[in-house]
Amino acid sequence: MKLTLNKKSFTPQRIFCIGQNYAEHIKEMKSDIPKTPTIFMKPVSSLVSPGEEIRFPKHGQVFHHEVEIVVLIGKDGRAKTAEDAKSFIAGITIGLDLTLRDLQKNLKDKGLPWEISKSFDQSAPIGKFVSYLPLFPFDDIQFTCMVNGQVHQRGNTKDMVFPIERLIIEISRIWKLLPGDLIFTGTPSGVGPLQVGESVKIASPQIGTFEWQIVKP
Repeated sequence: MKLTLNKKSFTPQRIFCIGQNYAEHIKEMKSDIPKTPTIFMKPVSSLVSPGEEIRFPKHGQVFHHEVEIVVLIGKDGRAKTAEDAKSFIAGITIGLDLTLRDLQKNLKDKGLPWEISKSFDQSAPIGKFVSYLPLFPFDDIQFTCMVNGQVHQRGNTKDMVFPIERLIIEISRIWKLLPGDLIFTGTPSGVGPLQVGESVKIASPQIGTFEWQIVKP
């Protein structure tokens, strides 16, 4: 899969994901607000383009949607300040961090890694990217998730526990950023189940609208 932005093509490198980055979602998950960003990763094979069918995963039963703002990194290096972090952003879109909640809960309760609940094939649908410009309303991006036309999630980047600049700084402290890296920045409250035959649509007035259909495995 190639990522395109203004006729420029990026090869996806790594998918960094942020957990627990909206207070209301943290509350609904019965967790505590973290002191530093919670970072996990997905493989590039989890990406799904707009309009593709998403197969309900065979290895779980409770299949949840989590809508998120997604950042595309456009250059390599490490960010040290908030202004420096912004210079690494090439584009922004919205996406879904699809999660098998039953597996995740079971694994977390046992203190085990939970990649199989988050990092499976087709677990990261993303929309098309728009360019990040200095005038882009970076700290006021609205976005929603709808299932069969009914709104389930509403979010705004101004409500993040850790703003996008902080996420870029924290990630680049550990990994040198590369062009084509993606950052899923966390989901607001309202996560819920998806079933076979349902459509899931994500939208942002500043970015666009993207939709997928859930089909049998």
